[in-house]
Amino acid sequence: MHTILVIDDDENLRDTIIVLLEQEGFRTLSAADGNVGLEKALTAKPSLILVDLRLPGMSGVDVCKAIRSARDSTPIIVLSAAGDEIDKVLLLEIGADDYVVKPFGTRELLARIRAVLRRVSPEAHQVLSFADTQVDLQRRVVSRKGAELKLTPAEYNLLTFFLQNPDRPLTRDMILNSVWGYESFPNTRTVDAHVVRLRQKLEPETDCPRHFLTVHGVGYRFLP
Repeated sequence: MHTILVIDDDENLRDTIIVLLEQEGFRTLSAADGNVGLEKALTAKPSLILVDLRLPGMSGVDVCKAIRSARDSTPIIVLSAAGDEIDKVLLLEIGADDYVVKPFGTRELLARIRAVLRRVSPEAHQVLSFADTQVDLQRRVVSRKGAELKLTPAEYNLLTFFLQNPDRPLTRDMILNSVWGYESFPNTRTVDAHVVRLRQKLEPETDCPRHFLTVHGVGYRFLP
């Protein structure tokens, strides 16, 4: 049974989400501010975290950053108010897996939660490799020739998606929706920028890639 931590200072909304989740068979934990939420996230080890962007004590962005800085790979879904300006690139870089805009329907929230849980569940206790690179999916550690590499959360998420879809043409929209779960994105060139970074860190020759290949008119193909 999955445990979900709900971090939101709106008591009515928090209680509504908790009732919904428990009716669907989830266990729940809750916190009304960022500091308490961060403590529970790191000590209780929930299966997934729902965190509001606007929180007393510590903002939702800072909570996400602190969780990822602690090398905690628990999936995170950000809850944002309709009036918030959502910087989707920022959400990727701080390690958020998805976001939902308030007010949201119960079916949408449950669908997002289950989609994120499906994406992360096959990763447990797996180590994937190609060429001279190893990816420890449980620890979220990438090594090349035995030395650990530093990847941003967005780079790591893209790399694991490529690893799980070898020798398959992938469009930029498919990558955005499958990796980060967003229904829309301001600029698909974000994918191109992250592919360039992976090539710089993982290809034997950056200018002549062997693994992260461009498929003209389509997107990309990963060849192990």
